Amino acid sequence: MTQDEMYEVCGTVERIVYRNEENEYTVLEIGLGDDTITAVGIMPMVYEGEELKLIGTFTSHSTYGQQLSVSAFERSVPTSVLGILKYLSGGAIKGIGPSTAARLVKEFGENTLEILENDPERVSRLKGISLEKAKSFSEQLKANTSIRELLAYLGAFGIDAQDAIALWKKFGSDTIQIIEDNPYFLCTEGSNISFETADIIANKKNFAPDSNVRIRAGLAYVLRHNRRSGHTCLPQDKLTSKTAEFLQVELVCVQSALEGMINDGTLVRDIFRDWEFIFLPDLYQSESYACARMKMLLRFPVAPMSNAKELIEDVEKRMGIAYAELQKEAIMQALQKGLLVLTGGPGTGKTTTLNAIISILKSKGQTVLLAAPTGRAAQRMSELTGCEAKTLHRLLEVQYTKDDRPEFKKNEMNMLNCDALIVDELSMVDSLLFESVLRALPLGCRIILVGDSDQLPSVGAGNVLADLVASQVIPVVALKEIFRQSQESLIVTNAHKIVGGVMPELTVKDNDFFFLPCSNPTQARDLIISLCSERLPRSYQLSPVSDIQVLCPGRKGILGTQELNVHLREALNPPSKKKDEITFNFQTYRTGDKVMQVKNNYNITWVKESTGEYGEGVFNGDIGIIQAIDKVSKRMQIKFDDRVAVYDSDCVSDLELSYACTVHKSQGNEFEAVVMPLIKNSPYLFYRNLLYTGVTRAKKLLIMVGNRETVEHMVNNNVRTLRYSGLRWMLERE
Repeated sequence: MTQDEMYEVCGTVERIVYRNEENEYTVLEIGLGDDTITAVGIMPMVYEGEELKLIGTFTSHSTYGQQLSVSAFERSVPTSVLGILKYLSGGAIKGIGPSTAARLVKEFGENTLEILENDPERVSRLKGISLEKAKSFSEQLKANTSIRELLAYLGAFGIDAQDAIALWKKFGSDTIQIIEDNPYFLCTEGSNISFETADIIANKKNFAPDSNVRIRAGLAYVLRHNRRSGHTCLPQDKLTSKTAEFLQVELVCVQSALEGMINDGTLVRDIFRDWEFIFLPDLYQSESYACARMKMLLRFPVAPMSNAKELIEDVEKRMGIAYAELQKEAIMQALQKGLLVLTGGPGTGKTTTLNAIISILKSKGQTVLLAAPTGRAAQRMSELTGCEAKTLHRLLEVQYTKDDRPEFKKNEMNMLNCDALIVDELSMVDSLLFESVLRALPLGCRIILVGDSDQLPSVGAGNVLADLVASQVIPVVALKEIFRQSQESLIVTNAHKIVGGVMPELTVKDNDFFFLPCSNPTQARDLIISLCSERLPRSYQLSPVSDIQVLCPGRKGILGTQELNVHLREALNPPSKKKDEITFNFQTYRTGDKVMQVKNNYNITWVKESTGEYGEGVFNGDIGIIQAIDKVSKRMQIKFDDRVAVYDSDCVSDLELSYACTVHKSQGNEFEAVVMPLIKNSPYLFYRNLLYTGVTRAKKLLIMVGNRETVEHMVNNNVRTLRYSGLRWMLERE
């Protein structure tokens, strides 16, 4: 058997070895005459006794031997008495165990399943089975039947079992009818089905290309697609023209459909400076609420501290610090008005200013809460302030709905218990999260929002920090003076040059910022590997795994994260008989590997090695080291700073190797040493605030490897990623 060759196997399910109830990943043994094989894959609602036709490839597992990795399957309900008995005894129907299954089969023989599904009254005549229980058996069988029909129906259009299960959980037993009526329900929010797939189904159902149903779905799809690029809205003319182009229909048809969607509330229109913008309803609500709450904070400020000037002088004496005028202005604003946006680049004294605010508020008996968007950012905030800081999601006590949407226990009905809230790294906070923070903010609470508006914006939709600053409505103090001790760092001074559109100093050889010229991508890759594995650890006594981070503009190419991770791992953590390995979803993980969590997961439990404290949650951007691998249980033990978490096969899909990561993914983190490959291959990735964000991730050492022309291009390219959002305009208008 060759590894990539597809095989078709037909047999009876002998035993269900394992099933994940969430995603229906199943391990089963299927009987082939006198022999059995193990099959693995997404096989929903398969039970012992069923006859299956499996299609897949054979793979060899180091522990479990040869397995069939299933890519598609067909099933047929058992018809023989023995098959039906095994099917019902195996747990296919809740409430039917082996003894009840035997009585049913004895009574109804080969017609057992048909009678169970369609004639519950007849089943209820058996002793010990009530009519209510019989109806439950019937409903379960009908559900099993409906999902089987859905799998076959969608399978014909190339939709896999996992996506089919998600649709069935969303729409239930009416899913096929819903799709028949409107195939474009398949590509609504929360579904993984592409618009192109929905188009194929609609075409087979004879939907006209310019049908109102298709155009309405296309408008919503274009808005959702742009939402993933960070936009909370789009200009109406841009939306209609792009949708007409995407659907290849007349513009007038799109304009007509749009008016219908606005009239029935499916989409929302607002006008900013005589320019019409279209929103998805939840994002419009989010920005509208944030605007209203911020204006309320301005209209009804907290009670000012009458002796603020004396309090500042007192904290200067206690800490032995003479604050700059802008720092004093920020502290005064926080004490007098209770609403402040504090911005500034590295070395400008944001942390010193924050510590003064915290110290004064606490000296007056006020409860101060600190939070940041990511785990690393919260940890760094704790280290710099000496106060506990939490992630925003943890602070708001997140919980997830059945369709994996976040909900927060802290809200208008259950507000945070604090007198002041300080949020750091606001540039990373998207519109929906900012709305949630404001909803949980108690009346009369001070709020200090801290960030660097020159860094990259949030991954999610919105432009919160930039909009607050640009509106000129919210009090903003921008710290600009680089303090003397920071002027000695070329990382700091070059970062400020980059922001100002000035070329950084690339020729200095005796500071913390180095430029190594190289124009050949392959040579640059080899140089980066040498720096990380030999030169920097030897010269600076740095750990090649925990202290040094390679930051790339993008994922693809010789100098992208995907290829660099392969080469860096082989150099920094080569295979060894002493190191266990395990493969999940075609990615092999090795003891000692450096990995990053790329999606918030609030269900993973961890324990702190230093205190024994338990908690939950590993967050997007958290970086850890694989400490141990258990091949039998398919679990990995990963250490994230002081926290040790256990990952099973369900959690691993949210991990990536992180010897190299993108600048976007590094936000909220700081590293002892950063190495940046800078040889331009895509004009879309090489712009000023991406360069600035990468440079400011380095604490002690930054090395650029590339050509001067790329650096110059990035410094001069200040065309930031344009984001359409409404918060600024909502704040500006009366």
